[in-house]
Amino acid sequence: MILRQIERYLQRSGMSATRFGRQVARDPRLVHDLRRGRELGPGLRQRVETFIGAGK
Repeated sequence: MILRQIERYLQRSGMSATRFGRQVARDPRLVHDLRRGRELGPGLRQRVETFIGAGK
């Protein structure tokens, strides 16, 4: 699940959920919305995975 990957990344990096959302999708509520059940489209999912994989 993508949310689990994001949560691990946030914990490891110390980055706030708001900052992560802004950097990945220009959406500061991204992680909050995912926690509430939002589903990602394939393009945004790929951007998230690429961002996490790059270790930014």
